[in-house]
Amino acid sequence: MTFQPSASPSRAAWLRLLFGAGLLLPALIPSVAAQQSQPAQATSPASAQPDFGPQVLILDPADKDAQARVDAVFKQQEAAQFGNGRYAILLKPGTHRLDLRVGFATQVGGLGRNPEDVEVKGSVRSTAEWMEHNNATCNFWRGLENLSVTPTRDHNTLVWAVSQGTYLRRLHVRGKITFSEKGWSSGGFMADSVIDQAVDTGTQQQWFTRNSRFKSWGGHGWNMVFVGCPDAGAGSWPKPPYTSIAQAPLTRERPYLHVDEKGEFRVLVPDLRLEPASGPSWQDNKVGARSLPLSDFHLAQPGRDTAATLNRALAAGKHLLFCPGIYELDDSLRVPNDNTLVLGLGYPTLVPTTGKSALEVDASEGVILAGFMVDAGPNSSATLVRVGIPGRHAGNPRNPTVLNDVFCRVGGAIVGKAETMLEIHSDHVIGDNLWLWRADHGAGAKWEINTNKTGLRVEGNHVTTYGLMVEHTQEFQTLWNGEDGRCYFYQSELPYDPPSTAAWSHDGIEGYASYKVGDHVQRHQAWGLGVYAVFFAAPVMTENALEAPDRPGVQLRHMCTLWLNGKKGSGIRHVLSGKGESAVHNNRHVTME
Repeated sequence: MTFQPSASPSRAAWLRLLFGAGLLLPALIPSVAAQQSQPAQATSPASAQPDFGPQVLILDPADKDAQARVDAVFKQQEAAQFGNGRYAILLKPGTHRLDLRVGFATQVGGLGRNPEDVEVKGSVRSTAEWMEHNNATCNFWRGLENLSVTPTRDHNTLVWAVSQGTYLRRLHVRGKITFSEKGWSSGGFMADSVIDQAVDTGTQQQWFTRNSRFKSWGGHGWNMVFVGCPDAGAGSWPKPPYTSIAQAPLTRERPYLHVDEKGEFRVLVPDLRLEPASGPSWQDNKVGARSLPLSDFHLAQPGRDTAATLNRALAAGKHLLFCPGIYELDDSLRVPNDNTLVLGLGYPTLVPTTGKSALEVDASEGVILAGFMVDAGPNSSATLVRVGIPGRHAGNPRNPTVLNDVFCRVGGAIVGKAETMLEIHSDHVIGDNLWLWRADHGAGAKWEINTNKTGLRVEGNHVTTYGLMVEHTQEFQTLWNGEDGRCYFYQSELPYDPPSTAAWSHDGIEGYASYKVGDHVQRHQAWGLGVYAVFFAAPVMTENALEAPDRPGVQLRHMCTLWLNGKKGSGIRHVLSGKGESAVHNNRHVTME
């Protein structure tokens, strides 16, 4: 289906309807943990199965109760947008005959070395029946990785109707895939994957794809970006709004759990791809990986581990593996050692409770942060996650620090405050699927309550982001001061709730640009940037969606603005630094080369 922008309601409009109907109340469903049977024994007597906690389901193809167990998880998580449940469903090698529906805060992963080692014959799907009109614009926080799927329903199609905070990684779909289901959907991320047949974007408003292959790509919204995809959609910006870059310059895929031939659980860390690359890392054994035993990790458990115990483990040279749950931290977690992994299982969530940061990386190089969320606490934090020490330009181009699937939010689940969500001070850092969200609905979602100035601030040099999404913050959403930055795909909604243009202005300029490249920056590149206006509280105008110095070394390509909804008289006056037409109610969609 071809997307019709003029027909799209905003996320805020849908949410107002749903809150009014009472459809976003937490589901009153008993804990799935109480329904689970005891974990099965390991595939070999050589080692016992690790204790990942009750919110990790480890399924063998022979398990007769597997369908009932995954159904119980979905029943609890389907509508639990801001619930406390966190789940990982891990599938051992072999063929699983399942209809596996994926709800909020749920990770589904195969335990093979490669995706073909684990096959789901049936379906793995994300749908949106919980919202009126199958609207998937709030289908956040869910992911699939390292498995193959042979879809036998929905016309042999894997349905993955999602928005931000989601991922598809190391996936092989032996059929078709669609990124929407009847209603609207609003963004997503796919990397290192193979789709044997067609991709249908349906009503997706924007999408980012990296190092993947597919037979064909159909449909478009406002902004589709392909990096390192040899089969990228035909056509070019702005009709259709495709940006295709032949090779990804520097990538490292996310680490993942697997079971080796002895039945032992280990963590595989894919090697860095230093040279520009196209296509999946695992196909044709292109990229190797180092295998780490779980004895190298501290397995963190919610309710048992504190900031003190976690910091002792990090200081002793351990990696961290967070089991599913919510971790309230009275002190910052500090990563002092190079090449440390901080890996999440089942969307674990860190909450700083005393106004400190949740996580600080003091190490110089090779750190990997992957697969977790950070919620701002009630006492305002200066920053939620800090990578590198301010003023120290440490880093190694051959051993960068990497952030895979790291998501921050201010408000929504709990009342929270933070000045900045993510700061990057180190040089040579890769951000791979980041969603930094000041909540526009849920707990504390009001202008004067869930206060948050900036989502991402980059001070380091040679920082690269793939799939960057920053939304609703109250000043510059992204502030990029480092040199030689590269951004592949940017998605941002401006805040819904400024009380007036005057209250949201600075230095004689109306409003704040979403993406600001520092005035002193000499070299910066960005491709495929979309900024959208939804001003419901007042008829607010902002001068620019994007701001960057006008010099040859700073290049922003393929930009769009959109007036989605809001008060008449609101909108975006220019696309980039005084250039480009206004996006307002009677001239909704504007593009620039």
